[in-house]
Amino acid sequence: MIIADITKIPGRSFPARRIGRGLAGQAGQPIPVKGFTMGYVVLEPNGGQVPWHNQEQEEVYMVLQGRGEICVGTERSEISAGQAVFMPPTQFHQLTNTGSTPLHMMYIYCPGGDVAHWRQELDGTLPRAGAGGIPPLPAGAQPQCTKKPE
Repeated sequence: MIIADITKIPGRSFPARRIGRGLAGQAGQPIPVKGFTMGYVVLEPNGGQVPWHNQEQEEVYMVLQGRGEICVGTERSEISAGQAVFMPPTQFHQLTNTGSTPLHMMYIYCPGGDVAHWRQELDGTLPRAGAGGIPPLPAGAQPQCTKKPE
């Protein structure tokens, strides 16, 4: 039996003010699986974010604590603890913490593997919404975090 304990996984800090912890997947995750990837993310209060991006895999975000704004394609909605949202393959999406407390969420995507937006954000090359063939954010959405790493 393999048990992954998020309190013992150090996590990775991202420029968009979040910490991500991989739980299951390939490439050295605590629970080695091939068919999907699963992780736990905490977005800082008042704007912590998973910035506007897309990927080849289908994905689900499940909000465990807090509240935020979810954008998927041309749609924008509030999302809060106990709600999950589906992102179809290649569909741009973004999650922003709009609350004054941390937003805790889990993600799962299938098939498993690496996704480019993590590396792009860490090295400052994440494409900007509305530029260079990237679709714009939905009307009224929180701005995409494009802060360069320090």
